[in-house]
Amino acid sequence: MRTQIPPSDTQLWTAGAEGDETAIERLFERHARAVYNHAYRLSGSWSVAEDVTQITFVTAWRRRREARLVDGSVLPWLLVVATNAARAEHRSWRRWHALLRRVPPEPEATSDPADEVADRLYDEQRMRDLLALVRRLPRAEREAVALCVWSGVPYSQAATILGVTEGAVRSRVSRARSRLARMVANQKLEER
Repeated sequence: MRTQIPPSDTQLWTAGAEGDETAIERLFERHARAVYNHAYRLSGSWSVAEDVTQITFVTAWRRRREARLVDGSVLPWLLVVATNAARAEHRSWRRWHALLRRVPPEPEATSDPADEVADRLYDEQRMRDLLALVRRLPRAEREAVALCVWSGVPYSQAATILGVTEGAVRSRVSRARSRLARMVANQKLEER
């Protein structure tokens, strides 16, 4: 009995570009988790990550004739789309919160939140703290960390997407890790 080899991203993307919605659905099933995780790492919010994932795949469907596959994979392109969507969401969030700061606060409710909600909020706060440090990195290093460290894109594919050499990507990741380690150490010293 022969096992059927699943279609490649290239085959699915070609079919999707010709209007085959099931091909795009299969690409969604294949890459949604990676895009979601990438979006979460960029935003620090589960709900924003869900929105960014949806935006990414809607954009993929709308721009299905423009995508650039890297080594036969659509994932690097999807991650770049997700990065851009996360930036747009962050800008919207900043504008929204600036507006909210102008509104007088309402009295706080006295209800006790469930443990799960508290855990999620704690996780989101930790991710926001990390993102605050990552945002202090130069843009090139942030992009390299987001693609290679957080989303597991191979250095060679990240190099193609970013338009630099593989060595440049490796160097950016290395510098970013060193800077982040120093920032975390300095932050811990300041907290004492």
